[in-house]
Parts: sequence; C-alpha cells; structure tokens
Amino acid sequence: MASFNTLDDLGDVTGKVALVRVDLNLPMKDGSATDVTRVEAVKPTILELAEKGAKVILLAHFGRPGGKRSSALSTSFVQGDVEKVLGKEIMFIPEVSGPVAEQAIGILGPGDIGLMDNVRFWPGEEANDPVFAKGIAALGDFYVNDAFSAAHRAHASTEGLAHLLPAYAGRAMEKELTALDAALGNPETPVAAVVGGAKVSTKLAVLENLVGKVQHLIIGGGMANTFLAAKGVDVGKSLCEHDLTETANKIMDEADHAGCTVHLPYDVVVAKEFAANPPSLRTCNVHEVAADEMILDVGPLAVEALGDVLKTCRTLVWNGPMGAFEIVPFDAATVALARTAAALTQEGSLVSVAGGGDTVAALAHAGVTEDVTYISTAGGAFLEWMEGKELPGVSALSK
Repeated sequence: MASFNTLDDLGDVTGKVALVRVDLNLPMKDGSATDVTRVEAVKPTILELAEKGAKVILLAHFGRPGGKRSSALSTSFVQGDVEKVLGKEIMFIPEVSGPVAEQAIGILGPGDIGLMDNVRFWPGEEANDPVFAKGIAALGDFYVNDAFSAAHRAHASTEGLAHLLPAYAGRAMEKELTALDAALGNPETPVAAVVGGAKVSTKLAVLENLVGKVQHLIIGGGMANTFLAAKGVDVGKSLCEHDLTETANKIMDEADHAGCTVHLPYDVVVAKEFAANPPSLRTCNVHEVAADEMILDVGPLAVEALGDVLKTCRTLVWNGPMGAFEIVPFDAATVALARTAAALTQEGSLVSVAGGGDTVAALAHAGVTEDVTYISTAGGAFLEWMEGKELPGVSALSK
C-alpha cells in the first residue's frame, strides 16, 4: 500500500482552515437520522482537529441532487444529528466557495466547526471540474479526507482537492486503509475469503481478483448455486444464473492454477417456499435437491468443515451472507460461521475484515460486530477494493 500523510503529520494548525471531506449521507425518517454510524466514524477526526485549534469545515454530499440545488437534499437536514454526536454547535454555510463561504469562515474562531451545503448541488463536483475544486481550495489551508465510502469516486471534493492543498487521511480513513492493507495488501497467509450474496454477476470482478490473492475462496448464498450448477448439480428451483455456468467454471479453473481452493457446500438447507420455518424445510446432500425445492442456506456439515478451514487461516475477508439470513432458519450458516470467525479473531489467530451492506447487517445479526478485527460500512468503495481497483480518493492521498 502506498504511504499517506495522517493527522500525525500535521504541524501547528491553530487558526488554520481544515477542509474535511466526510460522509454524512445518512438515512433519514421524519426529519432526523435513523443511523448515525457515519457521523460516529468521523467524530474523532473532527474533534481532534477542533481541539488542535483548526477551523474545521465539513464537506459532504447528501442524496443525488444531480448538480442542482434541492431544498429536500440540503446538508442542513443532518446538522442537528451531527451536532448531537459531536456534542458541539456547528455553523451551517449555504455555499462551498465564493464570498459567502469566505465570510462565514472568517466569523469562525479556532476550534469552531462549519458544515457546507451539499457539494453535489454544483455540477463541478461530480465532473471533478478543476475550476470548481480551486474555488473550494481557495478557502482552506489543508485538506483531510475521512470518507473512504466515497473514495471510489473521482469527484472534486474526494480527489480534486487532494492535488491542490496539503492532503491528509483522517482517522477513519487511516483505520480503513490499515485494515484493508492487512486483509489483502500485505496479509498474513493463508488467507480465506467468504463471498456470498444472490448473484455471481454482481461479483464477477471480485471473484476474478480474489482467486489470485487468497488460498481459500468460500462461496455462499445464491452465488453458490450457480457454481454448483456449473459442476453438474441439479439445484431445482433455487436462485441460479444458469447463463453464467461457463464463467463459474472458468473462475474455478483459474483458482486451480493459482493454488486457491474453492469451497462449495455439499449439504444444504432446502424448502419448497421461501418463508420462515416452512413445513417443507429439510437438510440434504446437494445431489438430493428435488426439482420443486430451493437451496436457501448452507448445511451444518459444510459449515463445520468451513469453520475448520478458517482455523487453518491467518486472515479472512468477508463480503456477503451464506444464505437467506433475513429469514429464520436460513440464517444458521451465516451466524455459525461468523461466530467461528469472531472466536478465532478474539483468541488472536485470525485477522478478520468484513464489508458491504448485507455483510454488516449479517454480522450484527450474529452478534459479532465488536468481535471481528474491522467492519467497513463502505459499500461501493469496499467492493471496488475487493475487485482490485485503484480508488481515486485513496490514490490522491499518496505521498
């Protein structure tokens, strides 16, 4: 991983203006946020800069206004939630450049915090327009990126500013990059990857990248059905992308050549309907799935064997559930494997890094959120990192 400056590399910042890119794209209901995890993540960076005497100016997007002002998508809607988490009042600034923004920043004193309006109100943001970026940069003395979740976008506030001002990774970004480097950049081997979810088509690039980087590839969810079908297994009415069986075979061949073992379930939990505890529920060998049955989870014998695989590994990357975990009892495999990974992490034998929306929910459901090494809440950025892509917002921070 390329090296990057962190807040530890800052000199005296008293009275200096810090332009800090954060992710405040919060889920809202009835005018307030239903989840402030993203604010909690950037709180250490904001408060550290404020305590060091900087004027902290927050840059963020909120929704998809498409380069036009929208009263419904102003960051002023999240101001109250941010103030609650920080325990400090913040000034709302309705512009991101120009005399109004300059005047507002002039009013702020050392240690004060300002929140600019939605950067995506201006078309120059998503176009990464250098003139737009220069307008923002003119207000600041240095730039801090603490929004890994937006780092896969080459936008003015995520990438452009880093080339115009001294640039630093915030504490959340630093933590994320350190965890990701330990998972795939420079990991302790053997490395296992759990990749689950509904469709192979959404994670083709992930699978193709991982087979060359990990020693064990554990495939679960609906994706496993496509791989089983590629091996000639009749998966009945299961969710399966039959048109991708050739691609699945190609991935398994590539894994073979790379010395990566692909693990597919050999016993499965099936039912004739997708409902909680259906009467048709049963566990069987993968070769015994009836034509009117659906595979909805990995079976207990396979899960036990996968747990044994994790015991031989030093690093685990996890993206996607093993089965239809939202409905009982099809959460059993995900919960069991997550708890095994958590126990191994806690005893110090495994570094475990997980990410992606469903994965975060699945690990929370298993009650292991605090017991794995690191959970990334970044969706698209985490997936692109797993695909081996360069993230513009991260590259721009490189020394």
